[in-house]
Amino acid sequence: MGLVLDIRKRNAVLATMAELIAEGQDHLLTANQEDLDTYKGDDLAMRDRLKVDQAKIDGMALSLKQLADEPDPLGVERFAFDHGNGMHVSNKTAPFGTILIIYESRPDVTVEAAGIAFKSGNTILLKGGKESLNSNLALVALWHRALEANGVDKDWVHYLQFDRSETQTFLERPTRRIDLIVPRGGEKLITFVKQHASCPVIVSGRGNNFVYVDAQADLQMALDIIINAKTTKISACNALDKVLIASELPGKQEFVQLLVRELQKNKVQILTDTALSGIDGTSQLENESVWYEEFLDYKIVLGQVPGTVDAISKINRYGGGHSAAIVTENKKTADQFMAETDAAAVYHNASTRFTDGGQFGLGGELAISTDKLHQRGPIGLQHLVTNKWYVQGNGQTR
Repeated sequence: MGLVLDIRKRNAVLATMAELIAEGQDHLLTANQEDLDTYKGDDLAMRDRLKVDQAKIDGMALSLKQLADEPDPLGVERFAFDHGNGMHVSNKTAPFGTILIIYESRPDVTVEAAGIAFKSGNTILLKGGKESLNSNLALVALWHRALEANGVDKDWVHYLQFDRSETQTFLERPTRRIDLIVPRGGEKLITFVKQHASCPVIVSGRGNNFVYVDAQADLQMALDIIINAKTTKISACNALDKVLIASELPGKQEFVQLLVRELQKNKVQILTDTALSGIDGTSQLENESVWYEEFLDYKIVLGQVPGTVDAISKINRYGGGHSAAIVTENKKTADQFMAETDAAAVYHNASTRFTDGGQFGLGGELAISTDKLHQRGPIGLQHLVTNKWYVQGNGQTR
């Protein structure tokens, strides 16, 4: 679009969009039901992400209202320096320009992620999956109404109704400028985008998260954290996949048996390594590659390690770089684990399910990055910007 919208315009569009979502909820639910009826896959996580209910509609509207109340992320001075020759040099935040969001199944991305990118002064290109087409088109129509109601060109939010072949062509030879691409979905989608993109890509969403139960853990706390992280939302990238248990944990056998029973109550399939094999209701791992997998399903792996150093090593080898937690009453051990574990978010005595922009005080998120450049973990409003140098002089030459 070329121009940066005034913050009052951006906030007005967000507020109007929140109102339109609330007013149009019946139409949104109908459009989503068409998508649910059409979806024939057996992927539990994708179906869960696809579904829009009253809670999701309320959440979308609330996220927009909260965004409108947030400070402007643009023009924030990050650095200032007075040069010896009299020039004043400063660095301020600036929009990327155009951001393409490619995503699977989740219609709420059409609102929440686009809202954050728009508030950050960017033009938005949306490429959703065919399974959520009716829901996405209904939401994009509301975006256009909100933009036009505030005298803003509706091309600030544009939906790309492409098939896979057309998407590949657009990634390789875009017909309009793209400054950043954010794929939100499974590993196949991420690999596809990285393979064909001709501009920077932020990898988002892969989990494979671990909890390590240290020898000095509170066992009830460990049980509560594991059950919460595994069972409350299997489709979330912050859900738990692997549990490592210290071999010297007092009452280890009883704890593991209790954990297995609680997981079975939640219909979780339980795999174990050799050290923990033989427990009723579990199956032994047959392939080491399973340690690398993100399940997004009612499935978990339980394994044993000699201690903290081995737990850290195993997580750093197999984990997805997303979230990892330690349960222990020993602060020194926790500090070591948190410092040395290579993940975007590390936890001491808390569930991995908190890795989320809203839970981290960011007011929402565009995505959760497992890359290290330019931002790691939840990408909020203040991260969805680049920067720009401003140099003010009075005729200086070098």
